[in-house]
Amino acid sequence: METATLGRDGPRVGRIGLGLAAIGRPAYITTDRAADLGRDRSMDALRARTWQLLDEAYASGVRYLDVARSYGSAEAFLSGWLASRADIHDVVVGSKWGYTYVGGWDTEAPVQEVKDLSLANFERQYAETRALLADHLRLYQVHSLTIESGAMDDEPLLAALARRRQDGLLIGITTTGPRQGDTIRRALEVQVDGVPLFSSVQATWNLLEPSAGPALSEASAAGWAVIVKEAVANGRLTHVGDAGGEGTPLGRAAASAHVTPDAIAIAAALAQPWVSVVLSGAATIEQLTSNLHAFDDGAAVEIADIAEPPEQYWAARSARPWT
Repeated sequence: METATLGRDGPRVGRIGLGLAAIGRPAYITTDRAADLGRDRSMDALRARTWQLLDEAYASGVRYLDVARSYGSAEAFLSGWLASRADIHDVVVGSKWGYTYVGGWDTEAPVQEVKDLSLANFERQYAETRALLADHLRLYQVHSLTIESGAMDDEPLLAALARRRQDGLLIGITTTGPRQGDTIRRALEVQVDGVPLFSSVQATWNLLEPSAGPALSEASAAGWAVIVKEAVANGRLTHVGDAGGEGTPLGRAAASAHVTPDAIAIAAALAQPWVSVVLSGAATIEQLTSNLHAFDDGAAVEIADIAEPPEQYWAARSARPWT
């Protein structure tokens, strides 16, 4: 697998990482979730699925793994897998703080996660993450940072993050919404004691929503790691999605080239010169295998511009049900 450095001073990892958002909890917003997971979404079933995916990903060269405190039991599943694979020492884990999972393992819970970017929540969640992931944790990110959250003006919080940076932890942000670019540019300016605080951004970029590209290029030029999430738009850019299925521009391009739509979508993200890592959000071995074909099947395929206005894209994403 192709590799890249995670920012200017970070570790070297494979350019496709595995994110556990879709398999660490029973409910999420991905397309055709019932077909992916089946009827058994018990803790044991999702733990077993996670371990199978991690084994396959590692065997395929994946070395960057993405979790979060709000991804149900994803950190715990990963912790158990790492403990059971004592010979594995080269994986790099990025996690996030800021949301708390409150779904109670119930797909019909009216609220699945609650956001809180306070200092107290950072201290609590960092201790929880570190207890599970220990030294495998290399990157800790503010989850879905926005300008409106006020976190970038919270001096005690920024000082606490800087202390963890001084301990050797990479500190990053993740972004969401139609103003991702504004958030990234504001975060580039944040300093503590004259030193830039952040060194990584994980942002949504895909063929439907590429608007953050210019700001991500600026972040890369500043030495940041750039990690792309939702490269297949939560399943929309797959063969079962509304923007990747049969008859769509992406679907037709994939059929003509005898490749899968998701491989084209991920290859498009990998082709951006400012991208360090693109996350696969696979929930099945078949999806992971298909995503990894981006390296050999997807790169040469050209499709028409299918980008949507950012406000339209994010409104549609916000309306997706947790199932």
